[in-house]
Amino acid sequence: MNPCVLMALLSSLGLGTTLTFASSHWLLAWMGLEINTLAITPLMAQHHHPRAVEATTKYFLTQATAAAMILFASTTSAWMTGEWAINNLSGPVANTMFVAALALKIGLAPMHFWMPEVLQGLDLLTGLILSTWQKLAPLALIVQVAQTIDPLLLTTLGVMSTLVGGWGGLNQTQLRKILAYSSIAHMGWMMIVIQYAPHLTLLALGTYVVMTSAAFLTLKMLLATKVSTLATAWSKSPVVAPAAALVMLSLGGLPPLTGFMPKWMILQELTKQDLPIIATLMALAALISLYFYLRLCYAMALTISPNTITSTTPWRAYTTQASLPLAIFTITALALLPVTPAVLVLTI
Repeated sequence: MNPCVLMALLSSLGLGTTLTFASSHWLLAWMGLEINTLAITPLMAQHHHPRAVEATTKYFLTQATAAAMILFASTTSAWMTGEWAINNLSGPVANTMFVAALALKIGLAPMHFWMPEVLQGLDLLTGLILSTWQKLAPLALIVQVAQTIDPLLLTTLGVMSTLVGGWGGLNQTQLRKILAYSSIAHMGWMMIVIQYAPHLTLLALGTYVVMTSAAFLTLKMLLATKVSTLATAWSKSPVVAPAAALVMLSLGGLPPLTGFMPKWMILQELTKQDLPIIATLMALAALISLYFYLRLCYAMALTISPNTITSTTPWRAYTTQASLPLAIFTITALALLPVTPAVLVLTI
């Protein structure tokens, strides 16, 4: 892709998200989401592969549907109240429609079906943008209106997403689909606590972005898109392979890695809010997700020589990928748990 065109598209991505962040008016927020969608569409289809074009078409139709629902909900609210302010939704109908539209935008269960299929058709860097940057603007809107939404609706979305994200990833062999279900599960963790402690939602979002970036950049460094290719990762890059296994465990939320911090605090907050059954369900759902992360670690760390592997050992070729971003994201994804007290002071 032409560098000038690429720069224009990436600038538009930034502009759309910033516009949604800064807006207190429904039309401006909707406009920011639309700029986001239109900017990422050419990036998704840039390789002209049939799978990429199919994924782009699915993504565009899904996002267009969600945008129409947002416009309809905001128009209904403005008709009822006479105001376009984001934090002044009219009633349960507009509220529910708005949450359903944003859930469709970020891939929350049960509106998650597009997410694994779209991510599977993209290259790893575009998939990284879709899994991280594209979640920011819709989540910012959900945080703004969370206090006016029925708690039962948000709890249902959160628990369903965590369970679906865990169950869906169990039998996958494609790494991009596994990361898509991982994304759905992490969105569920953010939704479950958004009404009680929005700062914990932002903390979970921050750690999710760091860990997912580390995972995608690692897979790009290893040129891996299937679980079977991870078995020979140690021969291609002996240092990156064990780090990748630890990043997967961090995504699963194992202590003493960074991914444990938001899960621990969210479970603590749910217990404080006198919701022990929800907290138990979330902890059990995290165990289901942990299983498929452990599968990836097994493929990377426990299938090396002298065990027999069916795939051919690849050449250790020189990579053109910049290693500094990967190093920064990996260290952050593994080593932030000791600074939890400082994070608590800064977020509360």
